[in-house]
Amino acid sequence: MTTTVNTVGAAAGPAAGSTGSAGSTGRAGSANRAGSAGSAVSFQQVTKAYGEVLAVDGLTLDLHPGETVALLGPNGAGKSSTLDLLLGLRRPDSGTVRVFGTTPRDAIAAGRVGAMLQSGGLMGEVTVRELVRLACELHPRPYRVSDVLAAADITRIADRKVDKLSGGQEQRVRFALATAGASDLIVLDEPTTGMDVTARQAFWATMRDQADRGRAVLFATHYLEEADAVADRVLVLHRGRLLADGTAAEIKARAGARKVAFDLLDADAGSASRHSPEQRLRELPFLTELTVSRGGAGAGPGHTVRLQSTDADATVHALYGLGLHPRNLEVAGLGLEQAFVAITAAEEARTA
Repeated sequence: MTTTVNTVGAAAGPAAGSTGSAGSTGRAGSANRAGSAGSAVSFQQVTKAYGEVLAVDGLTLDLHPGETVALLGPNGAGKSSTLDLLLGLRRPDSGTVRVFGTTPRDAIAAGRVGAMLQSGGLMGEVTVRELVRLACELHPRPYRVSDVLAAADITRIADRKVDKLSGGQEQRVRFALATAGASDLIVLDEPTTGMDVTARQAFWATMRDQADRGRAVLFATHYLEEADAVADRVLVLHRGRLLADGTAAEIKARAGARKVAFDLLDADAGSASRHSPEQRLRELPFLTELTVSRGGAGAGPGHTVRLQSTDADATVHALYGLGLHPRNLEVAGLGLEQAFVAITAAEEARTA
């Protein structure tokens, strides 16, 4: 999303001094998804088209206070259009969008929504302090400028001109603008782009604090490891529709596959068949993905094998049945990124 909106009229309060690494707290999860009553955000059968392109297709969802929700989807899935509708930047062609029971624009005017957009919206010829002060002055329920600067970790650059900032510093300024006052919903579009690891950890610690105070946090990201670590709930959009909705663990379980990795020595691989290891491995049952790479296997030359299976127990059992002898065998669940790829690929295949 590149709309140049300065969200100086909305925010979630600072948590100065918050530090630590990101981690899921499991505050809400699927148990809180129970209709629009008491919702922070409610989409009901929302549709939005641009010409012949249907960007949002009958989208229905509810977000609740205290939830931290990740919005995921491949390019063109409708994430930016959904955020545009939520922030009142676009109007739906049909259906309704409500934010705390009213229209998005009314909720923003009341200071109940803070948004940190991906780019744009920063005045370059003013200092960081001046820009943050303006945001605080315009917010219906402002915080002190010094507290906002400290919460965003930009006090030391407060007197620097905005157009002299690095990409990561600009992101922290956008965060400060979104947290200039006591808002109840924070909307973040790719919030940690350009930040280093330490800055990301501090940022998400601050966001967890906001959710702990009862505020709803919705963020769109391409960093799926952040969604896995931070979000109570994950929404997966695909071609404008809600493809999956659940905790990160539920999304990973829905993918229905597990990872298997092992080393295979040349001596073991060649002892039972004249076929190459990859040809023989493709005979395994329940196989959904296979990668074989050449490399040392500890006890001698061989291959490293990584595969995905919808029934890892049966696949490993069959592996020995092929006369192969895996070493350093590991079986694990899919990460959120792999589950996301599997779910969206399955949907593409279904609708092809």
